[in-house]
Amino acid sequence: MTIQCTIVPVTPYQQNCSVIQCQASKKAAIVDPGGDVDRILEAVAKMDATVEKIILTHAHMDHCAAADVLRQQLNVTIEGPHEDDNFWLEKLPEWCKMSGFPHAEAFTPDRWLHDGDTVTVGEQTLQVVHCPGHTPGHVVFHYQPQQVAWVGDVLFQGSIGRTDFPKGNHDDLVSSIRDKLFPLGDDITFIPGHGPTSTFGQERRTNPFVADEKYG
Repeated sequence: MTIQCTIVPVTPYQQNCSVIQCQASKKAAIVDPGGDVDRILEAVAKMDATVEKIILTHAHMDHCAAADVLRQQLNVTIEGPHEDDNFWLEKLPEWCKMSGFPHAEAFTPDRWLHDGDTVTVGEQTLQVVHCPGHTPGHVVFHYQPQQVAWVGDVLFQGSIGRTDFPKGNHDDLVSSIRDKLFPLGDDITFIPGHGPTSTFGQERRTNPFVADEKYG
């Protein structure tokens, strides 16, 4: 195994923050740290990992509110999401206040990500897939050698992401799933932003929102 992943559910939203560790180098990336910094760092310590970066699928508060805190605390960089989510980051304090979420300051990532980019974790390389719909700047991280993907709030077991937030788009979301994610392969296991893992093949067969039978 070249990558180890520990999922840490964080915030009252039970968001699936992941710690991805390159087994060869022991270096790690934290995916979508929405809160509960102590719990995330506890997982890092148990893995004996050295965090080198934070990577974000999108800019909703439950996925990114602790990112800047960790960036400063660990002296690491933030990569992602796509810059079309910048309006979410700029208004992060307002969204947190409106939702009764712990306060988070607005921040800017060190690197915006685009479709076709790559992100390294130690000696491993993740492919970046831009998947708008839930948010316009949402990205997915695909690690082909182990057939695994971190999909944020694009796709869930038996469901898909909400599109009733500002600049959400249902048609774009369905297109992202069916035209960008499913072609990556039925055997890919995906870690969603909330809830249990699944595979693209299972969702193609059974997901009422994007199954082949409904849209094919």
